[in-house]
Amino acid sequence: MTAERDEVSEQEWRGVLARADVLRRLSPRPTAAEISDATKELEVSRATLFRWLKRYRGEERAASLLNRKPGRRAGVDAFGPDLKAIVDDNITNFYATPEKPTLTRLWKRISADCRASGKAPPSIRRLKAYLATLDAEAIVRQREGKSRAEARFLGLPGSFAAERAMQIVQIDHTKVDVTVVDPVERLPIGRPILTIGVDVFTRMVVGFYLSFEAPSVTSVALCLTHAVMDKTAWLAERGITAEWPTSGLPERIHVDNGAEFHARAFKRGCADHGVTLAYRPPGTPRFGGHIERLIGTMMGSVHLLPGTHFSSVADKGDYDPEARAVMTMRELETYLALEIVGPYHGGVHRGLGRPPIAAWHEANPARQERRPRDPLGLLLDFLPFETRVLRRTGIHLHNICYWSDGFAPWIGRSDDKLVVKYDPRDLRRVFVRLGEGYVAAPTRNLLRPAITLWEQRAALRALRARGRREVDEELIFQAIAAQRALVDNAVRDTTEMRKLRARRAHLLERPALPAPIDEQPIALPYFPVEEWE
Repeated sequence: MTAERDEVSEQEWRGVLARADVLRRLSPRPTAAEISDATKELEVSRATLFRWLKRYRGEERAASLLNRKPGRRAGVDAFGPDLKAIVDDNITNFYATPEKPTLTRLWKRISADCRASGKAPPSIRRLKAYLATLDAEAIVRQREGKSRAEARFLGLPGSFAAERAMQIVQIDHTKVDVTVVDPVERLPIGRPILTIGVDVFTRMVVGFYLSFEAPSVTSVALCLTHAVMDKTAWLAERGITAEWPTSGLPERIHVDNGAEFHARAFKRGCADHGVTLAYRPPGTPRFGGHIERLIGTMMGSVHLLPGTHFSSVADKGDYDPEARAVMTMRELETYLALEIVGPYHGGVHRGLGRPPIAAWHEANPARQERRPRDPLGLLLDFLPFETRVLRRTGIHLHNICYWSDGFAPWIGRSDDKLVVKYDPRDLRRVFVRLGEGYVAAPTRNLLRPAITLWEQRAALRALRARGRREVDEELIFQAIAAQRALVDNAVRDTTEMRKLRARRAHLLERPALPAPIDEQPIALPYFPVEEWE
C-alpha cells in the first residue's frame, strides 16, 4: 500500500484525501440524508460510496481509497483446484527436498502427471510465477537446510550490544586445545575444560576457571566468583604484575542452554544477588558471538604451546600432542592469565577499534560497582544443594553422614527438610541451612579422607557392579581406599590413573579462612586466603 501511495501523482493523491475527508465525516450509521449528500459531493453512485466506506473503515487509512490496479490480486491461486493439487503435491514431495531438483525437472514431472490425468499442463513460465507466490524461506529450508535459510532470510535488526560496563556478561565453556601434564611425574593427563566470561560492552575478560570436570554449576560458580573478586592477590600469587581491574557483580549473565546453566543453584543464586539470567535461543550461535570470538582467540594462543591439538586434523598432521605436552594445569592457568592481561586486554580489539583495557577505564568511573559483602557466601549460593531431614545422627548425603554440634538445638524440633549445600570437589564438609545462616558440618567420622563426588559415584558404581545393593558409608570408603591403592601402584604410563591423581590434587589442606562458619575452619580450594580479605 505504501508503494502504491508513493507512485501516484499529486493530483490523484489530493483526490484520495478529499474522498477520505468526506468519509471521515460520516457517522457510524449514516442516515439517508448523509448518504445522499456524500454521493453528490463525491459524484459517485451509492454502491461506490459504500465500497469506499468499507475499505476506509477497514484500514483507517486514506491510501485504502487508491484505485486498485488491474490484474490478478496477490494471494489468488493461478491454477484451478485439480491442477493446483497436482502442482502442490510435486512441489512438496519432489521439488522441496534435499536433492534440490531444478525447475525444469519439476515442470516435466508435473506435465507427465497432468497428461496421465487428462489435464493440460501449465507452462514453465506460469509455474515459475506460481513458485514465486509461495513461502521462499520454507522451500529453501527444505532444500538447503536451516542454516542456509537463516543466512538468506533471517533479519538482523542490530548487533547484540550493551550500554555500559558489566551490564551484560557472557559465560561459556570449551575444551582447551592442549594436553597438560601432572605436576609430579610430568606425564600427560588430558585436556582441561575452560569456563570463561567476557563483558560485552568493553570486551574485557572478567574471569575464568580451569578444570578437568565436565561443565557444571560448580565451574560456573567458580568462574563467576573469580569475576566478582579483586584479582590483585590472585595475580601476585602467580607472579603477574599487570593489572586486571574487572570486579563486581554483573547486571545480567548471558548463557547458552547447557544443563549447568539451568541448575537450580545457578538460577536461584543469580536471582538472589540481583543478577538477571538470559538464555540465547537454541541453535543460534550468533547471539553468543562475543564469547565465541573470545574463545577462538584464547584457543589460537594455546596453539603455540607444546602439546597443542591445533584446530583441525589437517593442521595436526603427524604431531603427537601427548608426547609433546609439558605444561601443568597451574602453568596453563598462568599462561592464559598472561595472555588475557597482556596481548588481549592491551591490544586493539577489532570490534571496538581500541584496547579493551582503555574501554574499561573510560567506562568504569561512571559504574556503580556491586560487590558481595561475603564472597564465600556468594560461592555457597551457587553451589549445588539437596534437601535432607535432620536426624539424630546428623545429615545423610551421598551415603555419608555429617555432624556438627550446631545441630543439637534443632534435633527433634522439626520434620522439615533442610537445604544442604555441598562442594563436589570435596565431600569432607557440607553446609546446612539452619535459621538465618549456614552451619558447616564435617563428616561424622573425622578420620575420613577427602574425596570428590566423582570418586564417591565411581565407588558406588563399583559396588553395585558386584551386586551390593545395600550400600553403606563404610563400604564406600573401603572401595575408595582400594581404588586409590590401585592408582598408587599403577604403571606410570596409564593415563586414566594419572587423571585420577590429578582430580585429587586440590584436596590437600589449604590455610583456613578467617571468621569460619560455626567455628569450623573452612579450607577453600583454588583461591588463596588473601583474595577473600
